[in-house]
Amino acid sequence: MSLLDLSGRVALITGSTRGIGWRTAELFAEHGASVVVHGRGSQVNLDARVAELGARFGGAHLGILADIRDADAIRTGLRQVFSKFKRLDVLVNNAGILDDALIGMISDESIAASFETNIVSAIHFLQGSARLMKRTGTGSIINVSSIIGVEGNVGQIVYSSSKAALLGLTKSAAKELAGSGIRVNAIAPGFIDTEMARSIPAHVFEERVSSIAMARIGTATDVANAILFLASDLSNYVTGQVVGVDGGMVI
Repeated sequence: MSLLDLSGRVALITGSTRGIGWRTAELFAEHGASVVVHGRGSQVNLDARVAELGARFGGAHLGILADIRDADAIRTGLRQVFSKFKRLDVLVNNAGILDDALIGMISDESIAASFETNIVSAIHFLQGSARLMKRTGTGSIINVSSIIGVEGNVGQIVYSSSKAALLGLTKSAAKELAGSGIRVNAIAPGFIDTEMARSIPAHVFEERVSSIAMARIGTATDVANAILFLASDLSNYVTGQVVGVDGGMVI
């Protein structure tokens, strides 16, 4: 059996109807996992994604619709996971938002939304998921941070702070949960080809690509491959680590 085989495992990926989250969902299902797809917008879109995974890869999958700024909605979603599968093996805290602003232009609303989405929700998902993982004595939690959370950047104080907090969460949770057989790691992507990246002005886009040593923008697959590694048995002695997926980007 391949160490990348996720057969029999259940994986919850937040913010997984598009972008990095969706590519990770595809990769996990391809490797045999039952995937819990999470979204907060359209039930129709969520159902379509779940149906697509089943049609392409087989297996049982689930969609949960939840505003991740609502702790009760997160708890309800995790109860749905337990009701259907009676276990949870992998959590990918992927959902996040980016709201750039220079220091003098940062609003209270932006601070609250960014921290509630990027870090508070991750704590809530980790709490509930760890309880389920402790039932089986094994699990892998992967937090999707950012190179900005490691290096910082002009105009991204709120975003970088919230993503840096994910790294602190990762380090502390890894120490606390290791004795329960649960590994906790983080991914720090660089400049990745997503809808968010394509929305920035063309000259900024080119400047960021030119700062990458490998001379290309990263893809969702590049990030999903690293997440798959941390979810699989290939990394069963890896915890508390931050894996950069940035192509040698310099900020």
